[in-house]
Amino acid sequence: MQLLGLAGFASMASMRIGDPMLVVLGEEFQVSTGEASGVVSVFAVVYGLMQLFYGPLGERFGKLRVVSLAVAACALFSAITALSVNLPMLLVMRGFMGAAAAGIIPLSMAWVGDQVPYERRQETLAKLMSATVIGMMSGLWFGGFAADTLGWRSAFVLLAAMFAWPALLLWRERQKSPAPASGQAPSIIDSFRLTGQLLVMPRVRWVLGVTATEGALVFGALAFMPTHLHQQYGLSVVAAGSVMMLYGVGGLLYSQMARRWLAWLGERGLVRTGAVLVVVGLFVLAWGSGVWVGMLACLMTGLGFYMLHNTLQVQATQMAPAARGSAVTLFACSLFFGQSTGVLLMAQSVDMGWLAYALTGASVGVVVLGAVVFRLVGRH
Repeated sequence: MQLLGLAGFASMASMRIGDPMLVVLGEEFQVSTGEASGVVSVFAVVYGLMQLFYGPLGERFGKLRVVSLAVAACALFSAITALSVNLPMLLVMRGFMGAAAAGIIPLSMAWVGDQVPYERRQETLAKLMSATVIGMMSGLWFGGFAADTLGWRSAFVLLAAMFAWPALLLWRERQKSPAPASGQAPSIIDSFRLTGQLLVMPRVRWVLGVTATEGALVFGALAFMPTHLHQQYGLSVVAAGSVMMLYGVGGLLYSQMARRWLAWLGERGLVRTGAVLVVVGLFVLAWGSGVWVGMLACLMTGLGFYMLHNTLQVQATQMAPAARGSAVTLFACSLFFGQSTGVLLMAQSVDMGWLAYALTGASVGVVVLGAVVFRLVGRH
């Protein structure tokens, strides 16, 4: 679990490191902030698409083996990304990073689903989430710090080192353990047939649908929170990234007390409380002013999102136990396709000066989302 947590840390840092860079990247490559947001959306699109393939690969070659190779590939692509000379090259390399990172967190979740009983699964997934949340916080802060001081390329150099360390440790662990026996490799047709069989299941469709909506509403807003803090709250790029770390602090506050939260509120209570916190946090962020207001809004949004999202993660590990690897990677696929859609829609609002209205719209959407997830969890 510790090595998976380290890999998840680096993966989430790579996912969020571009968020506070958008203004700086737009200035360097002489494009609008909305166009520069492609570094976020292309990562999410490719990340989501590759889930269709990582599920079968994990079942065929072993989930931990695929994770270790994915981490090594991330180290290589991160180093090359730092050498990007123009925006198209940067977008292509971010796509490659998304393709490699796609094999880390979802397959780690699937491995937990295979190894941990349902009664302990939410707590165990919350511990894995702690590492990914700290990674997100580190990515947000260092992305802003590097863009403001050392140069944005330095952030990707550090990412390469962050991936190289767990890649080495995972390779050493693989050398100590015998390779799992592999069955017959599924054909592409068989892989997509399995996906089709899963999508026929009503509960799978419900979970994937609400997850895609969650990704569009919350992750789409998250990508532009640093931009909003910079433009509307008057914070520097590094200060905006630092305030955004409180979003991750909210996630840590949940994950470190996951057992207590679950005992106090139950699954449905987590959904209801989480949705309310996200709604209030996004609305306050959209129309508030002052650094303390921004800090409170980010903290509330982070705590609420992880309450809601961790509950959906548990549902994903149990929606198709006989094909858990494929099911969980489908879950990640829907989440990041939703995110990419949300980022593209939010990008339009940024360039038109409507970001506050877009954040308000996202908060209204979360009201409906919370009600749907509340009913979904109630139909165990």
